[in-house]
Amino acid sequence: MKRSTSEKVGQLLITLFLLLLCLSVLYPFMYMLAISLNVGSDAAKGGVYLWPRNFTLANFQIVLGNSVIQHAYLITILRTIVGTVCGLMITLLAAFALSYRLMPGRKTLLTFVLITMLFNGGLIPFYIQLYSLSLINTFWVYIWPSAFSAWNMFVMLKFIHGIPESLIESAEIDGAKPPRVLFSIILPLSKPMLAALGLFTGVMHWNDWFAGAFFVSDQDLIPVQTFLQQLLSAQNISVVMGSNNNVEALARGSDLSNVTLMSVKMATVMVSTLPILCVYPFLQRFFVKGVLIGSVKG
Repeated sequence: MKRSTSEKVGQLLITLFLLLLCLSVLYPFMYMLAISLNVGSDAAKGGVYLWPRNFTLANFQIVLGNSVIQHAYLITILRTIVGTVCGLMITLLAAFALSYRLMPGRKTLLTFVLITMLFNGGLIPFYIQLYSLSLINTFWVYIWPSAFSAWNMFVMLKFIHGIPESLIESAEIDGAKPPRVLFSIILPLSKPMLAALGLFTGVMHWNDWFAGAFFVSDQDLIPVQTFLQQLLSAQNISVVMGSNNNVEALARGSDLSNVTLMSVKMATVMVSTLPILCVYPFLQRFFVKGVLIGSVKG
């Protein structure tokens, strides 16, 4: 069907708007990348926006050669993997159990779960609760408090209700118990939903700095985002330089006198951001389907 002039103009305006929106999102990322790849003393003069004027890898050599960041990276990777797997498993088990409409006390349990989405006790009661459970200053403070998500549970519940009941009933007639139904029917059909929620959960764990800043005092347990938060509030580069005596050896061949705190900050931001961005392409084909769960009926 031939489009009218007004439709063409409207389509052009929408395209230009989306293009500008994409550029507004990409520009800060490109700016930080350019600063991180530029000599710090040269970048401090200004004028570096999209491309490094004086290319160097010294900033990344210092960041990646820092023992504190290496250990923080390990904590972040372990937290993301363990937290995502535990979160999906626990939430899926709860959603599967509550999907049985004849389950005793089902409506009461759903009401309690809904209340947790609307109200919470606040930070101080939450801290007291973590302290009473001996989770303060441990690795598990990153895992158990976020192992169950009420929002994700309702999304999973909606998805499970969308699976034809006849499929589950036929398996039960053949003698399948609930664990068999879960692992043989629900899980294979839930890949798009699990991929989307897994991506959201993984990004939450990867980007969270709050738990490491307020619930952990042991520097050996802080994630990379908490270290980045400490670095961004630092006033001198000794936060990075002072924690590794071998920085000069790792950055041999580069002029460390030209490294500035800002250039190291930008390099740390890039190091902490790029890995999670690389995960998205592998989940994209599931992600598009998963985010549309419940949006279309019929």
